[in-house]
Amino acid sequence: MSYPFPPHFLWGAATASYQIEGAWDEDGKGESIWDRFSHTPGSIDNNDNGDIACDHYHRYKADVALMRRLGLMAYRFSVSWPRIFPTGRGKVNLPGLDFYDRLVDEVLEAGITPMLTLYHWDLPQALQDQGGWTNRETCPAFADYSAAVVKRLGDRVQYWTTFNEPRVVMLLGYMLGEHAPGIQELRAAYQTAHHLMVAHGMAVQAIKALNPRLQTSIVLDQCIIDPATDSPEDAAAADEAWKNRESLFLDCIFKAHYPESSWEQMGENAPEILDGDMALISQKLDFLGLNSYFRWVVNAQGILEHVPGSEYTAMGWEVHAPALRKLLNKLHAEYRLPPIYITENGAAFQDEVAEDGAIHDDRRLDYLRQHLIQTSLAIQDGVDVRGYFAWSLLDNFEWKRGYSKRFGIVRVDYETQARTIKDSGHWYRRVIAANAVDDQ
Repeated sequence: MSYPFPPHFLWGAATASYQIEGAWDEDGKGESIWDRFSHTPGSIDNNDNGDIACDHYHRYKADVALMRRLGLMAYRFSVSWPRIFPTGRGKVNLPGLDFYDRLVDEVLEAGITPMLTLYHWDLPQALQDQGGWTNRETCPAFADYSAAVVKRLGDRVQYWTTFNEPRVVMLLGYMLGEHAPGIQELRAAYQTAHHLMVAHGMAVQAIKALNPRLQTSIVLDQCIIDPATDSPEDAAAADEAWKNRESLFLDCIFKAHYPESSWEQMGENAPEILDGDMALISQKLDFLGLNSYFRWVVNAQGILEHVPGSEYTAMGWEVHAPALRKLLNKLHAEYRLPPIYITENGAAFQDEVAEDGAIHDDRRLDYLRQHLIQTSLAIQDGVDVRGYFAWSLLDNFEWKRGYSKRFGIVRVDYETQARTIKDSGHWYRRVIAANAVDDQ
C-alpha cells in the first residue's frame, strides 16, 4: 500500500553546526560552550570532541552535492553564534558570516531550500562566563546576533527558527549537567527556560522588523506519553506527565502562560518574569518545527525503562511509530498551531559496512518508513504537516555520546572523512521522487 503526501510537501534532512562543522578555532571563531565542555576530560564518551567532526566547514560543497544526489528539496542547518560574534556581541566576524553566505548560495544553486536555525546549543563561552542563559542580558545579545545573520542572509533564506529544543538546553545543560555548560541547579534551569523564551520573542521581533515576509518559528522536541495499562491510575499518571514534561514550552508560546502544574512543580525555584514577557514570548509564528523520536510509557510509579516486546535504538529509545501520529493529533486538538514541519526524526543503530562498502541499514530504513506512514496518516486526519526532515544527513558528533552513535542516512568515516550513502539514503531519495511511501 502506498501512503501519499500533499503536493509541494517539503522533503529534507537536518544537521547542526557543532555536530558537523569542525574548524572549531578557524577564521576568527570564538570558543563555544561545547568547545569548552568537550575539551573537559570525562565530559564526553571516549573523550571525543567536535574539533573536526565531519569537517563540513571545509567540505560543504561536496556535502551539498550529496544532498542533490539524495534528491533533497530542503536542508535544515544551524549557524554557530561564536563564528559570527566570537564573544557573543560586538563586532561581526565577517569570515564566519562569509562561510554561511557561501553555504546558502551553494544550497540554492543545487535547487534546495535552506531552513536556518539560529541556536543549536553552541553558546559563546564568553557569554557563559557572564552567566549564560541565567543572565537576562544574553537575551538581547541573541536578538542582535539574529539580526546580523538576517541582514546578511535574509534575502535568500525564507525559513528561520530561533531555538532548537529549548527543553534539552534547560534539562541536560542546566539541570542534569550532561550537556554543556554542565550545570546542575534547578533554579538556574528554570530561569534558563524562561530566558530562552524571552530571547526567542526578541529574535522574532528582530527578524520581522527587518523583513516581515520571512517565515519565523521555533523547534520543540515533543513526544506522546502513553499509560502502561488501561487502569485509571496509569491514565492519570500519563496525563500528569504530559502536563509536567511536554506542555511547558507549548503553553508558554501558544497560550501565553506557563502550565499551572509546571509552575507548582518549580516552587521556590520558579524563574523571575518581567511585565510583558508572556506577550513577547507568545507572538504569532508562521510555522512550528517539531522534533520527535520516541514515546514515554508510564505507570503510577513513573516512566517504564523497558516496554516488553518493543524494539530499541542504539540510544536506548523505544521504536513505536504510531506515537508520532498520536502526538500530531494531540497537538492539533489542544493548540491553535501554525503549519507544522517535522524538523527531526530518525534513529541511531550500529551500522555495519559490507564487504562491497555498502551499508545495509535495514532497521533505520524501516524506522523512517514507519514514521513516514504515520505522518501521512496524520495528514489524512487533518493535521497540517508541510514537510519532513530526516535526522540526520550525516553521521556526526552526537553530543554526550561523541562519535559512538550514528544517525546519518550518509555514513561518515571519521578517519578519512569519506561519505557513503546508506541504503536508507537511497530509499529516501525514492520516497522523495514519488512523494509517497510504500509499506514494504
